[in-house]
Amino acid sequence: MSEKTIVALDAMGGDNAPVEMVKGAVEATKREPNVIVKLVGIEAEVNKELEKYQYNKEQIQVVNATEVIATEEPPVNAIRKKKDS
Repeated sequence: MSEKTIVALDAMGGDNAPVEMVKGAVEATKREPNVIVKLVGIEAEVNKELEKYQYNKEQIQVVNATEVIATEEPPVNAIRKKKDS
């Protein structure tokens, strides 16, 4: 039995989120059967994007985060105030 590698991915970070992050997760799991990707972000948005793909549902999981840290936010404020990000 092969060991699984678990990767947590900020689905709401970066340009074109969550579109590009979900696409990358799907592609990665198709190439690597021993990888599990945990997409962290606003669950409804991530799931809506995942609906566009066929993928192994055991390899991609969505972890709900009700808050998103914006690029321009000071890191200290985000850590103190956005506990569910």
